[in-house]
Amino acid sequence: MSEHSELICAYRLDGNGGGQPLDWTGVNGSTPDGGPVWVHLDATHEKTEAWLRSQNGLDTFVIDGLLASETRPRCDLYDNAILLILRGVNLDPGAKPEDMVSIRIWIDEHRVISTRLRRLMAVEDIREQLAAGNGPVSTGHLVARLSARLTERMAPVIEELSDRVTNLEERLIEHDGGGQLDLRDVRYKLNDLRRIAITLRRYIAPQREALYRMSQLELVWLEGRVQGRLRETVDRVTRITEELDEVRERSAVVQDELANRIAQRMERTM
Repeated sequence: MSEHSELICAYRLDGNGGGQPLDWTGVNGSTPDGGPVWVHLDATHEKTEAWLRSQNGLDTFVIDGLLASETRPRCDLYDNAILLILRGVNLDPGAKPEDMVSIRIWIDEHRVISTRLRRLMAVEDIREQLAAGNGPVSTGHLVARLSARLTERMAPVIEELSDRVTNLEERLIEHDGGGQLDLRDVRYKLNDLRRIAITLRRYIAPQREALYRMSQLELVWLEGRVQGRLRETVDRVTRITEELDEVRERSAVVQDELANRIAQRMERTM
């Protein structure tokens, strides 16, 4: 696919967990009775917009959503199709996890068109599943699987934030008896934790609402088992949101204790 770098990957789902890789000839020659098709595009490539505008059923608002540089998670219904915008944590080496990466997805009964600005590991997970023959079997199932993998990949990041708060609590309680702890360092790390938690929640909370809305839509092609999978993902996202709230609350308690320790040190030096 190097000649057409706007096309990252494309597959025709076989309905049994496998997927046939497609090039542009296969994509453009696909018909609804040939099986569901997933097309994943680079939103930054100059040819992507032209291809999107050539597709039936994609109006200007949908195309703008698929190509927008800044997006927040949402789920919009267009007749018998859905525009779903989601975000995942940035897992690239050296990247900041709160610099979340978006994926924009158009879903109808016969096709999924997704676009991205930067690479998402959850997409690679789905590609590996299709290659192994245990991937999604329909367009709705594909989006449910993708949403689940985005959420599962968030969990270790949130767990690490919680561990970092615990570490600061222990340092402040156990190692400041002799006044040797660098409180400025603790304050810097605490502020950084709170900033990360706030930024993550800003995108993850509306993602919960977007997935919940999709799980409630009554579309012929959005079968009950897919809605069930989406509801499971909504539950996981809800727990992640609650864990982020807990990180913020614990950080506030540590912040109060830090202020007390700073005041005590100042009193001793007066």
